Amino acid sequence: MSKLTPVKSGIPQGSVLGPALINIFVSNMDSGVECTLSKFADNTKLCGVFKTLEGRDAIQRDLDRLERWAHANIMKLNKAKCKVLRMGWGNPKHKYRLDREWIVSSHKEEDLGVLVNEKLGVTWRCALTAQKTNHILGCIKSSRASRLREVILPLYSALVRPYLESCIQLWSPQYWDDMDLLEWVQRRATKTIWGLEHLSYEERLRELGLFSLQKRRKPSSTSRRPTRKLERLFTRACRDRTRSNGFKVKRVDLD
Repeated sequence: MSKLTPVKSGIPQGSVLGPALINIFVSNMDSGVECTLSKFADNTKLCGVFKTLEGRDAIQRDLDRLERWAHANIMKLNKAKCKVLRMGWGNPKHKYRLDREWIVSSHKEEDLGVLVNEKLGVTWRCALTAQKTNHILGCIKSSRASRLREVILPLYSALVRPYLESCIQLWSPQYWDDMDLLEWVQRRATKTIWGLEHLSYEERLRELGLFSLQKRRKPSSTSRRPTRKLERLFTRACRDRTRSNGFKVKRVDLD
């Protein structure tokens, strides 16, 4: 048990009640805010879409409200960590301030572990992920005592692949260069296993019972198959027409 400590402002970090207390503490932060305010623990993001100067002024008014809220709750915003990320073509790139200080602009920011840039591209995210996972593979290679599949495969599945698939629904790569950059990490991991060095990548995957990262990112094909109940209600209709779609279905009369 820790000692009793008077808390005059803020939330003590590392406590069991910390997550619940921070939610209660910041519950009224978005009171009167015109734009979208996202709160996660001590990270707060203000988002706004505008096409006129009135929209820009609305964002500035919300920033002023947040500054007054922090002052009323005996808090101080860390202005050094506050950044402005602008998105969209032809963005006028207006400047915003907190109190009397201008907020620094940024081309990319990490949002809950996902790197987001001003063009919503994922190339930087793929490069950062590949760099981190290759570093982990290097540590495994230099510290492991064996190259048997019973050793390398569990280490790869537990320490490397989670980074390659973390929040992949948000930043799934669409360009071949980005996909190959991530796939190369798994190629390198499977090639370090004894007895599989001279096999092709596809053969190594079959031997280890793995799938390529590209295939793992795709939704399961079984989820698109009709269920037995639907197959009983519909059947394929034979059509001789060459125009339009030839794959037609018709309802089955179950009476």
